[in-house]
Amino acid sequence: MSFVEAIVLGVIQGLTEFLPVSSSGHLVIFQHLFGITEPVLAFDIAVHVGTLMAVVVFFFRDLIAIVAGALAFGADSLRQRRLRMPTAEAPDARMAVLIIVGSVPTGIIGILFKDSAETLFSSLALVGVSLCVTSALLWGTHRLKATGIDIGTTGAGKALVVGVVQGLAIIPGISRSGSTIAAGLYLGLNRETAARFSFLLSIPAVAGAGLLGVLDLVGGNAIPLSVMAAGMVTSAVVGYGALALLVWIVKQGRMHLFAPYCLVAGLVSLYVGLM
Repeated sequence: MSFVEAIVLGVIQGLTEFLPVSSSGHLVIFQHLFGITEPVLAFDIAVHVGTLMAVVVFFFRDLIAIVAGALAFGADSLRQRRLRMPTAEAPDARMAVLIIVGSVPTGIIGILFKDSAETLFSSLALVGVSLCVTSALLWGTHRLKATGIDIGTTGAGKALVVGVVQGLAIIPGISRSGSTIAAGLYLGLNRETAARFSFLLSIPAVAGAGLLGVLDLVGGNAIPLSVMAAGMVTSAVVGYGALALLVWIVKQGRMHLFAPYCLVAGLVSLYVGLM
């Protein structure tokens, strides 16, 4: 992989990580276009870490409030010597608990399928089928109501379902942002809550994937660290803009507009992959 190719893939990652069209699927497609035939999971992790930086910066105030709320709730629970679900009056603490709950199934799925991840990233046909699935999920959201429940009344069961969906997004072509936001909307969350929970839930998932792949980044990896750094920085800068755009799109209830693109990209990828 050349320096220019790394920057191009960083731009693709930054745009598609947050726009609901599957960043991993597009990385596979463009790697095939560039003639990169071997799976480059280490580079994929690097550019995902770049978009993780974008999420942390974008939601920095939220993260500070969530950590403070969780610490205050934990201290109060210790004083009372009992554990309980934070109430609607403590939305930041409740969000912290829901993120932990949702991260459990994501982590389990990620660990179970870690060894087969590189195989998944080598199949263009799989990307095609998965993009078609993403298209169907996105298209269905246009029928949903604009209103819904907020984080104060979101239960642990809903967080678990969204966490499972996020774990399944390890399959290239399944959009992590698109599938988790859609899952939240299908479960009755309002648009803002579904988007906010989706992106905050991505932080431990992407951080965990980065830790699991750290050996690939520092040793046994054929791609120079400078090339991966270029992709990472590019994906972070471009990703911040794409994140702001998608939050606005979700609030407008127009996420389904990406469905036709995913369908066309999926059918083309499936055709090329089976040739």
